[in-house]
Amino acid sequence: MAKLTKKRKEAVAKLEKDKVYSLQEASTLIKEISNTKFDASVDLAVRLGVDPRKANQMVRGVVSLPHGTGKDVKVLALVTPDKEAEAKEAGADFVGLDEYLDKIKGGWTDVDVIITMPSVMGKLGPLGRVLGPRGLMPNPKTGTVTMDVAKAVTEVKAGKIDFKVDKTGIVHASIGKASFSADKILDNANELLTTLMKLKPTSSKGIYVKSIFMSSTMSPSIAVDTKIG
Repeated sequence: MAKLTKKRKEAVAKLEKDKVYSLQEASTLIKEISNTKFDASVDLAVRLGVDPRKANQMVRGVVSLPHGTGKDVKVLALVTPDKEAEAKEAGADFVGLDEYLDKIKGGWTDVDVIITMPSVMGKLGPLGRVLGPRGLMPNPKTGTVTMDVAKAVTEVKAGKIDFKVDKTGIVHASIGKASFSADKILDNANELLTTLMKLKPTSSKGIYVKSIFMSSTMSPSIAVDTKIG
């Protein structure tokens, strides 16, 4: 068993064993137990009472976090020449088409989000094996395939994230940084959880939100009360 470091022991000592914290308490406590030398990401892991193998119980959506993610999101806009200026003005980090398609074919994926247009999606199909596993394939449902490229770029840069339940029934999402105030972490967490509640499949029976855990990079997890909203 791995030996606990001094900082980890201190962090664990601040958590009451078997206690379930309110979202507000967790948002304050996460700052106290995050002691990395860098600005740690704050994440939520929400276990849902759904069977992701069934299409009618797949939970997927997007949410605009009120205070952003705190992360500098690198955006690639794969657009036709008439949309390039629009994408650049909105803040896209990389803008173009064929040259970037060639780079991706060569294995380049140094971006966080790819935004494109419906007319370009056909060219992205063959790149599914590269983009799919990395979660980079644009999707109309998440607003990353659109004719309003500027709006999509602006929203992603401002803190719009997409999430999807994994095969074990858990939604993982980054909701900010440890340097955020507790109120900002709380607001962002509330926004994500409220959105998740709205997406409850009608075919999902029994308890929908089974557990919620908040953690930051390398911190212990905080159990959060599932009674939300």
